[in-house]
Amino acid sequence: MTTYVALIRGINVGATRKLPMAELRAHCAADGLGEVKTYIQSGNIILSSTDGADVLAARLKALIARRFELDVPVILRTATQWRSYAAGSPFPDAEAGRPNLLHICLSARPLADGAAAALQARAAAAERLAVKDGTLWCDFGESVGTSKLTPALFDKAAGSPVTARNWRTVQALAAMLEDR
Repeated sequence: MTTYVALIRGINVGATRKLPMAELRAHCAADGLGEVKTYIQSGNIILSSTDGADVLAARLKALIARRFELDVPVILRTATQWRSYAAGSPFPDAEAGRPNLLHICLSARPLADGAAAALQARAAAAERLAVKDGTLWCDFGESVGTSKLTPALFDKAAGSPVTARNWRTVQALAAMLEDR
C-alpha cells in the first residue's frame, strides 16, 4: 500500500461547499481506504491505498460527488513527495518569518513551463514565486487576502487545477506522516 496526501480544493470556505471531515473519513474507510486521517477542515487527508495516484484521485473525486454532491478537484502526492516538500522551500526566510504567507501550490498535472514567470509578472512587489523540484511555491509577502494572484491565475499558469497550502500545514501534514 502507498500512503498519500490528498488535497481537496475549495471546500469549507464560507457558507457553501461544506464537506465535514469526520464524515469524509468514515466514507473513505467504508470505501476500503486505509489509515484515513484528516487535518483541519480545509480538505487535507492522509490515507493508504493500493491504487495508483490517478486512479485514487478519480476514486476520491467520485466518492465526494456521490456522498456530498460536490464537484471538487482532488490533488494527490505520495508521502515521499510530501516529506520532500516539508524538507525546505525555495524561501527559507518566509518559512521562519511568514509561515502563513508561504504556500506550496500543487497542480493536478505536471506544472506547465513558465508558470512561475507568468505569475510573477502579475505579482505585487513583495510577492515571490519559484519552482523547486517541479513544484510551485509562492511567498505572498504581505497578504494572501489582498493578492491579485487568484486561483484562476494559478490554474491558467499551471495548466491544470491548483490548490495551495501554507507552510504550517505542510509541516503539520509531514508530522502526521511521521506518526503513522
